[in-house]
Amino acid sequence: MNAHWLSADKDPMGQAIYDYYQTGRAEKLRVFSSQFDEDELPVSGLFRTFEQMPPLEQTALRMAQGKILDVGAGSGCHSWALKGLGKESVAIDISPLSVEVMQKRGLNAHLANVFDERFAGQFDTILMLMNGSGIIGKLKNMPAFFTRVRQLLAPGGCILMDSSDLRYLYEEEDGSYMIDLAANYYGEVDFQMQYGKTKGESFDWLYIDFDTLSAYASQYGFRTEKVQEGRHYDYLARLTYMSKDA
Repeated sequence: MNAHWLSADKDPMGQAIYDYYQTGRAEKLRVFSSQFDEDELPVSGLFRTFEQMPPLEQTALRMAQGKILDVGAGSGCHSWALKGLGKESVAIDISPLSVEVMQKRGLNAHLANVFDERFAGQFDTILMLMNGSGIIGKLKNMPAFFTRVRQLLAPGGCILMDSSDLRYLYEEEDGSYMIDLAANYYGEVDFQMQYGKTKGESFDWLYIDFDTLSAYASQYGFRTEKVQEGRHYDYLARLTYMSKDA
């Protein structure tokens, strides 16, 4: 897990976002993984409006309050929607081109990595959407993640995070699950993106089931609530730090 940001020549998603913002069109944003077949991420979806967002995201945006941090903001669609709801947010991303687009859209956006301790602040709501658990990368990074977000949360603040349980990929015809418990956690995935000639580095991405998230969170003083379930093993969770004085 690195606390840096991307260079322009290794930022396929940022280039796609920039092109779409400038022209309303973009080439294919291709997604590769050692676990899955090649896929394509629709760039127009990165600019979706509040009305176009899935119910989990809409719920999270309605719940967000106070000083809001939008982590991994991309094109800024969530911060843009928050603005439409009369709420203010600080959007951060490790993609220089994405941050440039957000700033052009009039959003309070900064080039920053949430794991970089040079980025400081106190926030009432930390938003981590579009499988927000992904940036944690691997389960082994959980201690660093919870230590970091605890530094960024204001007293009484919360994290609103969505994720998915990938166990459905291992479901047998009889409804049982064939998961190798001796292997790495089944929600640890690697991805690589390519946009035109711009190819990014491979990166780790974490999909985490709710029970595993809750178990880790409790070890670091967080209470976890399942706010809402989606249509396909996805869910929205609220994580609240329980201070020793609570």
